[in-house]
Amino acid sequence: MRLRLRRTADASGPAPEEAGPSSSSAENPSAASGSELESGRALRSFNRYEIKYLMPVVEIPRLREELGRRLKSDTHGVNGGYGVWSTYYDTRDLRFYWEKIEGLKFRRKLRVRHYGNRFDVDDDTVVHVEIKQRVNRVTQKRRVALPYGVARDLCDRRVMIEHGSSSKAFVEEVLELVTLLDLAPVMMTGYQREAFEGTEADTGLRVTFDQRVRGRDRDFHFAADAENRLIVPAHLSVVEFKANERVPYWLTDLAGRLNMSVVRVSKYCQGVEAYERAPRSIFHIPDEQPAGVPAGDAETVRSGS
Repeated sequence: MRLRLRRTADASGPAPEEAGPSSSSAENPSAASGSELESGRALRSFNRYEIKYLMPVVEIPRLREELGRRLKSDTHGVNGGYGVWSTYYDTRDLRFYWEKIEGLKFRRKLRVRHYGNRFDVDDDTVVHVEIKQRVNRVTQKRRVALPYGVARDLCDRRVMIEHGSSSKAFVEEVLELVTLLDLAPVMMTGYQREAFEGTEADTGLRVTFDQRVRGRDRDFHFAADAENRLIVPAHLSVVEFKANERVPYWLTDLAGRLNMSVVRVSKYCQGVEAYERAPRSIFHIPDEQPAGVPAGDAETVRSGS
């Protein structure tokens, strides 16, 4: 198989979750050249433990107040946070979906992610091509920032793109996945995220809460004039505790005081099931109304539908 080479434009600007000491420029930081780091094309890696909760939106102000005493707000969030949009790739028989549902100790999935208003996205907008994988209890993320048009060349058109030395193996892995497994976009999810980050005593800690979780199963360009539908009931927020080594005791104690219950939820799997691409699993968050109810016009005003 011959692979065409597509030159990338500079992709600058950190994504919200790239900030802070919990991220590294590459698996081997010294392997990334200065020009790669400046352009944002160097591979970035994250190893974290994650705990997820479901929480009524009406309780979020109390959680926000408690977190504000120990953590700092994510500087990327303005006026209540920022939009997070992800396109998930899978096989025709939903291999990645079933690996998650069946709880395989090693599993992975491919996605392209955008932070901000999706209607602002064009071919030059910086997005992140990411492989998220689970190894036993540890969540690992590897990603590279690329212009959206180049990211689609790699993931949709299966074209080898120009890359830096630190991201060579990652780009080759993505191309191998989409080619050998015949991956294609299956689900897009979007939500409004508010985040807090740890300071000196809690370096690497991150707490996020995601509201108005919605999705669609077609029209996979981020900026497409397409309807997104709620896939998690609007009155619920998905809260995540993320830590490099362990979640501090004060935070788990806080979760207990607020009666937060640990859940095993995947926004991707939730979307697949909400759109009836697969039977609803025991992990599915039940709806108060039929699946795929329109998310409403308010989301367009607030965070780019």
